[in-house]
Amino acid sequence: MEQDNKKFIQLVKDYKITFGSDEGKRILDDLKKRSHFYNTTHVKGDSHESAYYEGQRSLVVFIESLINHKE
Repeated sequence: MEQDNKKFIQLVKDYKITFGSDEGKRILDDLKKRSHFYNTTHVKGDSHESAYYEGQRSLVVFIESLINHKE
């Protein structure tokens, strides 16, 4: 269990380093624009497309949660 926690802490540090750089910030901003981060993912009448867009969005939400994680 402690080993898993150490791996998670290292992963958080890696994400913070990667997306904390100027290049990483630009990439994250681009990912947010491409993944419907700022918009609804609901597509009226098309649950498959809605799920597809939400899957894209959820990855960026995950990245954001790691780089904003308090240690």
